[in-house]
Amino acid sequence: MSNLVKAIKSINPDAKFNLVGTDLNNIEWIKGTTPIAVSEIQTKIDEIVKAETHIVPRERAYPSIQEQLDMMYHDQVNGTTTWQDAINAVKAKYPKETN
Repeated sequence: MSNLVKAIKSINPDAKFNLVGTDLNNIEWIKGTTPIAVSEIQTKIDEIVKAETHIVPRERAYPSIQEQLDMMYHDQVNGTTTWQDAINAVKAKYPKETN
């Protein structure tokens, strides 16, 4: 789901609209839906982008699921914390934005 759609739906979950491209000025509001101001939508998009900036870098940095499962197995067998250490390192490198 695009950030534009996420923004509109977070402002008004019941909003009905059609998108014409990605231009905020080309949203077609379906009858019965009160249009949302472009400035309000843009503010919400900015909030979403800020809140999600850590996601893609973390996804790229995490070991594969197969590697994580192998780490978990060996941690159970050996009493180590390799998996937890690997995940914590990624989370520390790419922290979640806080307000």
